[in-house]
Amino acid sequence: MNAKVLLLLAVVAAAFADKPSPRYNVPVPDSDSRSYEDSFEVPKYEFQWSVDDSSSGNNFGHEEARDDEHTQGGFYVDLADGRRQNVKYVVDGDSGFLAEVTYDGEARYSSESHESSESHEYAPPRPTYA
Repeated sequence: MNAKVLLLLAVVAAAFADKPSPRYNVPVPDSDSRSYEDSFEVPKYEFQWSVDDSSSGNNFGHEEARDDEHTQGGFYVDLADGRRQNVKYVVDGDSGFLAEVTYDGEARYSSESHESSESHEYAPPRPTYA
């Protein structure tokens, strides 16, 4: 019985050992076709979207345009302190991501906030009971 099991395992091992491993190479074009670099299209796109939901107070958006290696765009978001944060950015080739961040409005803090109602003096933590 043991000899049959060993023979079966040897046959299975030989079957798996015979299969070549898969190879993943970059496709090479035919000599009469375009070069490999020419087979890619130049990236060119534009998009824009925004969200303005008065029930939740969410107001933000994003826009971007790209033509080959030049990308420009921006996004904005209304912050909890009442200001709007604007980010304008440019990517030109290998220059990296260059952003300019600005704020519109003045920060407002409610007198009813959790932080303003607390004392700024040190006190030991309150005990908690489970």
